[in-house]
This record gives sequence, structure tokens and C-alpha cells, in this order.
Amino acid sequence: MHAMLTRTNHTTRRTTRAPRRGFTLIETALAIVIVGVGVVSIMMAQAAFHQQNTWSTQASIATQLGNEIREMTIHLPARDPVTGDLFWGPEPGELFADFDDLDDFDGTGTGLLFSADNGDGPVNARREVIDNMDGWSQEVRVFNVNPFNVTDSTPADGATSTIMVEVVVYFRPVGETDPIEMTTVSWIAPN
Repeated sequence: MHAMLTRTNHTTRRTTRAPRRGFTLIETALAIVIVGVGVVSIMMAQAAFHQQNTWSTQASIATQLGNEIREMTIHLPARDPVTGDLFWGPEPGELFADFDDLDDFDGTGTGLLFSADNGDGPVNARREVIDNMDGWSQEVRVFNVNPFNVTDSTPADGATSTIMVEVVVYFRPVGETDPIEMTTVSWIAPN
């Protein structure tokens, strides 16, 4: 009897389970969270890339618009070939198509604005309005600078022989009221 008792004590009872099938509820929820975080991360990265790409495209357009004015004016004399220093700005009756010197581009002394909103800009180097440029504008200013310190723009109009031309390009996004300054292109004009 003792042998039988020992045998009974040493035998273990085995329970067999059915093989596992599928995920538990916690595992499924965790998988959904991981996949969801991955999808949201990809969408945020895509949005950031799109925003960066839009900004770089606009910056490139702005630089091109500034250089269009530079190309238009690069070979113009600083002063009018006929009237010389008699007038700063356009001569009486002179229109944009007739501008023949740099000081004409300062308008009445405050610069000129070529704007899509006004229907007269932005303009290219051939003085033509560029179509489909809603929200874009070019502001051109011409001023005298100290020939020994070109950062000093305090000399009065026509007071020195050294002229700086500055073009500020603005962009007003759709739905916004205030334009954003995109770039400034400036250069010292040859005498």
C-alpha cells in the first residue's frame, strides 16, 4: 500500500489547454495605439515637408522678382540723360514705360509699388506685368548714399553721386490682410 500511496503522490495532474488563437484584447489595443502613433507621425512629417516646400518655393519666387527689377535697371544711368539733376523721380509726364534713369524708380521720393492687387505688377525685366501672381508685390526705392559709407542713407535725394537701389518683395497669402516681406535685393548703382 505504501508503494501505491507513493505513486499517487508523485504523479502530477496535467491539464491540457486548447492552443492560443488570435490576440487578447490588451494586445489588440496596444497594436492599434502603435499603428495610430505611426500614422499620425507620418502625417505630421508630410505636413511639415509640404509647409517647408511651400516656403522655399515662395522664397525662390521672391528672389526672382527682386532680380527682375535689378535686370531691368542695371544698365540705366543714375541721372536723367536729358535733364540731369533737375528732377529727382520721373520727369513731368514720364510714364513707367519711359523711365530712362534710376531716380525715376523712386517715384515721388517714397518709392514705387508694383502690385498684383493694384493690377500693375509684379513686373518683369521687360516692364511687363507678370500674370497669375496674386498676392505678390515689388516695392522699389532709390536713394543716395554716402560714397565712403554705403550703409549711410541719410544724404538727400540727388546730394551724392552714389545711388543705392533697393527692391523689397512682399507676398500676401490668400485670406490674409497683411503682406509678408519675403526678401530684399539691393545694390549700388554704377555712376
